[in-house]
Amino acid sequence: MSGNEIRELFLSFFESKGHTRVKSASLVPESDPTLLFTNAGMVPFKNVFLGLEKRPYKRAVSCQKCLRVSGKHNDLESVGYTSRHHTFFEMLGNFSFGDYFKREAILYAWEFVTEYLKLPKEKLYVSVFRDDEEAYRIWNEEVGLPSERIWRLGEEDNFWQMGDTGPCGPSSEIYVDRGEEYGEERFLEIWNLVFMQYNRDEKGNLTPLPNPNIDTGMGLERIASVLQGTKTNFEIDLIKPLIDFGQEISGKTYGENFEDTVAMRVIADHLRAITFAISDGVLPSNTARGYVIRRILRRALRFGYKLGIREPFLYKGVDVVVEVMKDAYPELLQTRAFVKGVVKAEEERFLHTFRNSMPVVEEFINTALEEGRRFLKGEEVFKLYDTYGFPLDLLEEIAKEKGLSLDMEGFEREMEIQRERARQNFKIQTKEVQPIYQHLKNIGRTSTFVGYEQYVAQSKVIALLKNGELVSELKEGEEGEVFLDITPFYAERGGQIGDTGTIESVDGLFVVDDTQSPVDGVISHKGKVVKGTIKVGDQVIASIDRERREDIKRNHTATHLLHSALRLVLGEHVRQAGSLVADKYLRFDFTHFQALSVDELKRVEELVNEQIRKNEPVIVEEKDYREAIKEGAIAIFEEKYGERVRVLSVGDFSKELCGGTHVSRTGEIGYFKIISESSIGAGLRRIVAKTGRWAVEEAFLESLTLKQVAQSLGVSTEEVLEGLSKLQERVKELERELQRVKSESARKQAKERIKEEGFGEYTLFYGVLEDVEGDLLRELADQFRQGRTKTVVFLASKREGKLSTLIALSKDLVGSLSAKELIKEVGKVLGGGGGGRDDLAQGGGTKPENFEKALELLKEKLR
Repeated sequence: MSGNEIRELFLSFFESKGHTRVKSASLVPESDPTLLFTNAGMVPFKNVFLGLEKRPYKRAVSCQKCLRVSGKHNDLESVGYTSRHHTFFEMLGNFSFGDYFKREAILYAWEFVTEYLKLPKEKLYVSVFRDDEEAYRIWNEEVGLPSERIWRLGEEDNFWQMGDTGPCGPSSEIYVDRGEEYGEERFLEIWNLVFMQYNRDEKGNLTPLPNPNIDTGMGLERIASVLQGTKTNFEIDLIKPLIDFGQEISGKTYGENFEDTVAMRVIADHLRAITFAISDGVLPSNTARGYVIRRILRRALRFGYKLGIREPFLYKGVDVVVEVMKDAYPELLQTRAFVKGVVKAEEERFLHTFRNSMPVVEEFINTALEEGRRFLKGEEVFKLYDTYGFPLDLLEEIAKEKGLSLDMEGFEREMEIQRERARQNFKIQTKEVQPIYQHLKNIGRTSTFVGYEQYVAQSKVIALLKNGELVSELKEGEEGEVFLDITPFYAERGGQIGDTGTIESVDGLFVVDDTQSPVDGVISHKGKVVKGTIKVGDQVIASIDRERREDIKRNHTATHLLHSALRLVLGEHVRQAGSLVADKYLRFDFTHFQALSVDELKRVEELVNEQIRKNEPVIVEEKDYREAIKEGAIAIFEEKYGERVRVLSVGDFSKELCGGTHVSRTGEIGYFKIISESSIGAGLRRIVAKTGRWAVEEAFLESLTLKQVAQSLGVSTEEVLEGLSKLQERVKELERELQRVKSESARKQAKERIKEEGFGEYTLFYGVLEDVEGDLLRELADQFRQGRTKTVVFLASKREGKLSTLIALSKDLVGSLSAKELIKEVGKVLGGGGGGRDDLAQGGGTKPENFEKALELLKEKLR
């Protein structure tokens, strides 16, 4: 049975048992500030288990993509060396939220593994918590397992808890006997059933939960290994194609020797991890999640290096991941080109720094040998590891060849400092839900949004907040939040800003400055009472700022047109990576690896305006998420979609999932104008643009500025570029003339003020000049040492009470003397310092009156 068949069989089985199929959440947790990545199937339901969130269903089934690379659940260093550990894996799970409990969970599990997966009953064993008589009885009496195949285990093995306090409960695990040939892995755990039935308080006391829950987890890779009869997870059909890729790219044979086998497993696992993470919008970086993905990618490269691979190769493996997983995760097809581009750029960057770091490695090794050390210092090892990303095992090998070891204790001290710094700086970008908003949802204070069709609506005030607390009324002059049963106000999401407007009752007027939705369904109208009083229960008229909303709609639809135009002009690797849809402008972030040319920008703008002139209808349809994706609709990285989605289409030009507000025909946009295009990070660009009246205003101001520039240059608007070019050339000409005058002045001063003095075998040139720039000092120094041997040049330039200094050596002196060290010594006397190369160094100081003392010190050094 294939991995895809197992996944679908599991989901379909539990659907037949009344469970709602829930698609996998993103690897980036939506509402858990304690997690870097989604690391278990229950993570998307954590708030439900905690009672902070309610779902429209009480039974759920999912296949959740997971990543375990940090914190308590960190399998990274084990990956490749064991048969089961992964960073990325898929977790099959069924969940009950206060509905069924132990009996159903156990019977469902037994039915699935024996009747659907066809595992032999005589090969199955289970474990239960030692005190859980109920679970034992169900397995023994209802399922019919004999007592010798039911193991009673302690709290460490069979008692699960979410944290030190909170929901917890016993668990029961299903094991399969794979036979004696599997050694320590003969009895393999395949499914864990958690019975959340208690709440643990600060003192450790357990109190029964009023509505106990079920949380189960079965690793897809592990059960596939059992059913497909493979010795390890890496030979299953979901991963083996990546092992084959490793063999093909390296020319090595999997299973021939342990080191090569480990390397291919690491590459296979890490390719899955980076493909899914980047597809979910996590870009390699030096902070938080991005740092983890960068580390995984570099670890894969390191093992590729062990296989003899010296060029970028991981980006090619992305195709293999996509082909294997595309049926279950069709969004991978949309992000494929983008992921490949990011991975290739990261590979090239690392390989470049890897080659550049070798001189630093050699410098550290040579220094250690010169100082008689038999080890590299911890701070040196850490610098190579942290700054350059140099692999520790490779560094260890290189050092060993020179008879050196690594100071790993010192390295760990530096790592702990770095970890603490990361902990202090780490901020998860997530929306922490304040309990008051969740409370409003739980008690039914939710709003029906009618703003797609209506700009004004009759409504009722269902709740009021002042300073984060529920109140019965808001008085004139008071700021707060108003919650309505029906609202035309769009709450900020999907990049579109919230509406503004007014809420008016018989007794008061509330001005809305912003609209937010802290919890699904709960819409907060934030603002101030400017007249009278607003009370809970008031009948009101809610009116949005119509003109502002129309501006926003123009910008939002234009954003979709811009996205499609960019993909047509630049390629399908272009993906939206963020946006802001405001009233006066739009901002669109997208994936691309270089600045757009003038012609490309012109073509993008032309394509958008062409669609505007066509006055195409903007069609909005509600569809099933998977159906929409299969039809080619584009989904955005950071958006959270339900099973039913809004699909926005503009002819055959654009089709995207979007919950925002839009014009009904493209002609309503009027005019689209790009204001700027810039880089915002590696592989990320940003376009700022305007539409409608704001674009017209921008065009007018640009035209006015152009006319004013033309007038200043004394040319027509058509000749402005030519006029500016001539002006620039004139400026360069004057700069060259100024530089020539400065150079002549410096040479003249040099003749008058620079002295030559002999010290045994050395010749010293020295002197203080007035207001001579650093590049001219270097030019003079080169003249004095050119064609000479055993020559030292010490020059200074006095300017505004400070000295700029320079020491230069003839080439034959490098090795016996160091200009870099000499400039530091004289710099101390001059109240400053310096640095540079061994043949030429520059510095400065705040005590020009000490030049003679510095000169004497230099002479002493030469003596």
